[in-house]
Amino acid sequence: MKKFLIATFVLLAMIFASQTINKTEAKAINDKTAHSLLSDKKAADFKLKTLEGKEIKLSDYRGKIVIIDFWATWCPPCRKGIPDLISLQDEFKKEVVVIGISLDQQNTIKDLKPFIENYKINYPVVLGDEKVVKDYGGISAIPTSFIIDQKGNIVDSHIGLVPKTVYVDQIKSLLKKK
Repeated sequence: MKKFLIATFVLLAMIFASQTINKTEAKAINDKTAHSLLSDKKAADFKLKTLEGKEIKLSDYRGKIVIIDFWATWCPPCRKGIPDLISLQDEFKKEVVVIGISLDQQNTIKDLKPFIENYKINYPVVLGDEKVVKDYGGISAIPTSFIIDQKGNIVDSHIGLVPKTVYVDQIKSLLKKK
């Protein structure tokens, strides 16, 4: 638990520090991270629980495109991106599933249920743990998202807020390959 709290503080520091990076540097960092995680790397399966206690596994969605979004209720860029994720879930509901992995901790976990209801989040939100953070490269900032193809491969990743058009282009590209 102590390590997780330290990781959370480091994560917060990195988020605030990342706001000072200009767009060119941010894109270079994002591209480097994406390339290091890609090359048809199998996405790590996970079994995480919703607030209601229902278990969600990534492998349950094999055959669909999955957008995994690591986020937290207290994160302004995360909040800003959620309406786009809701829209994507509506627009591509037969082919795509968004899974929100909340990294909220003890002091903000109480905000999660009202947040989900207030934003009318229409996709599964699960509680992240140290293992899933580690399995996905040690999430260094949030939001961080991964796009998983229909075969369970990581085909793209993004650190920071992502324009909806980036997701739409990737989804359409993957649907053409199917």
